Amino acid sequence: MNRIPMQSIPRNAGVTLVEIMVALAIGSFLLIGALQVYNQSREAYVVNESIARVQETAQFAMDTLEADVRMASNFGLQSRGFAIAGRSLTENPNPKNLPVPTTCGATWSINLDRPIEGTNNSYALPCPAAGGAQPGSDSLTIRRTTVADSVLEPGRLQIQSTRISGELVSDGNLPPGFDPVLSETHDLLVNTYYVASDSSLIPGTPALRRKTLTTINGAPAVVDQEIAPGVENLQLQFGVDVDGDNTVDRYVNPGDPVIEPGAVSFIPDARIITARIWLVIRSVSPENGIQDNRLYAPGDVSLGMFNDRFRRMQVSKTVLLRNART
Repeated sequence: MNRIPMQSIPRNAGVTLVEIMVALAIGSFLLIGALQVYNQSREAYVVNESIARVQETAQFAMDTLEADVRMASNFGLQSRGFAIAGRSLTENPNPKNLPVPTTCGATWSINLDRPIEGTNNSYALPCPAAGGAQPGSDSLTIRRTTVADSVLEPGRLQIQSTRISGELVSDGNLPPGFDPVLSETHDLLVNTYYVASDSSLIPGTPALRRKTLTTINGAPAVVDQEIAPGVENLQLQFGVDVDGDNTVDRYVNPGDPVIEPGAVSFIPDARIITARIWLVIRSVSPENGIQDNRLYAPGDVSLGMFNDRFRRMQVSKTVLLRNART
């Protein structure tokens, strides 16, 4: 009798310990590589985000300053402060007894003979700087009016102007001698920009701030506004025309005797026709891997090397005053 051979039962093939170890090693290398790529991408994102924030702060702060500086001495239909009746005079700080705010000085709001001025490496207004004034930073004061017409409003400092004259008012009445058709009404704007050592929005960060003329409860007043946290220093130089040819003859610092009434070398016909602005911008928080050892020297000041972990940027721009040329 012939026997039928039994079919062999197939056995499942497995992996050896060596194969498992090799697979784990390869998987580990791939995972480590993926984590390194992720970390590098994240670090690049954080760096790019920080650079973008600093650039954004610089752009916003410079745009704010430029828009104001460009319109300095725009007094409605007039561009000459000496043609505005009721402005502050040397012999009489307030000839019309207007209800001006005095916290930042008796002539701060109506010294229209000086539509643009500043202080060099200091903050000199009697009203305190919110957050403390940043040492070694300039301040800038702009006097002008709104571009758009507004109605006469009691309690607001305004200028009624024609092509040949103008007058400060605050009682809401058309001043004598002004035709309502041939004259225009504009709100007076006064801003003093400075750098505060401590931001109110992001404590521990310097910030660009300004004292600005406004109206509170039907009376002129001064308020302090924060413009841009992260601005660490503001520097200025004024381009001055001393011979009346509408070109800059020299650049001077704020408070230079050439443009300072009462100084020995004061030139009465000197006119500021450009302003050169420097800003040093700082990141809000320190960054790993950053060591700022760059030398910063905006304008006439040397800030030295900070040697810290904050990212910084220095920017500058020269602005033409639209109303300064004859």
